Amino acid sequence: MSAATSATTAMDTMRAAGAEARARIRAGFDGATSGMAPGLVQANLISVPAEWAFDVLLFTQRNPKPCPVVDVLEPGQLASALAPGSDIRTDIPGYRIWENGALTGEVTDATEVWEKHPDLVSFLIGCSFTFENGLTEAGIPIRHQEAGRNVPMYRTSTAWRPAGRVSGDMVVSMRPIPAAQVAEAVRITDRFPAVHGAPIHIGEPSQIGIADLDAPDFGDAPVIEDGDIPVFWACGVTPQAAIQASGIPFAITHSPGKMFITDEPEDTYRQ
Repeated sequence: MSAATSATTAMDTMRAAGAEARARIRAGFDGATSGMAPGLVQANLISVPAEWAFDVLLFTQRNPKPCPVVDVLEPGQLASALAPGSDIRTDIPGYRIWENGALTGEVTDATEVWEKHPDLVSFLIGCSFTFENGLTEAGIPIRHQEAGRNVPMYRTSTAWRPAGRVSGDMVVSMRPIPAAQVAEAVRITDRFPAVHGAPIHIGEPSQIGIADLDAPDFGDAPVIEDGDIPVFWACGVTPQAAIQASGIPFAITHSPGKMFITDEPEDTYRQ
């Protein structure tokens, strides 16, 4: 088998893993997706009425660190180009429904809700779960995966640049990293700007407005071992904080930690 044929076969196998993960989700899996289909790009979701789409797009362009857009689905479009055959209404383990900035419900299948809002424009935003495979390959522990938990996420006191009618504070995800491996974690994740890239803060959480690491705003409480340093990455849940702050009349997002799994290999976005 030639090197080119081998590479094509490996790519096909990886992409099949994406389709299998989405089929499992469509069949009822409703847990966090950290560690699922390793090596494939995962994405956050925010869907808004077309009348709000420009404001959201401008917000993501002005704030690419927490909101790196990897795909945009036009009104009526349900399959992402990053995952042929997918359905944005069913292929995420959990959805949040927002009305006038308030969380009004959570569902595992958004088909019925979507039918009532056919003009939704959907933004897929790169997720840091994508680079966790690289950390694991380097021997850096992923504590929430080891414990079978969702990654902890926190609101911060840092406001991102407003855009039109949309504004909001930064949300971060946190991974405790052994002190001796922090520099390597920064190096690895810095190569993935399309999925948040390098950390935005390392060390003392109070410096970014986090009062209690054991009480995350989203996800599960962290598992921190002796010698670990808290490392914080910009998070794709930031648009949900913006929905609340901006009072967007209607929106659908993923539930924190429950992502859309694409067929795109992480190397597509590795620099």
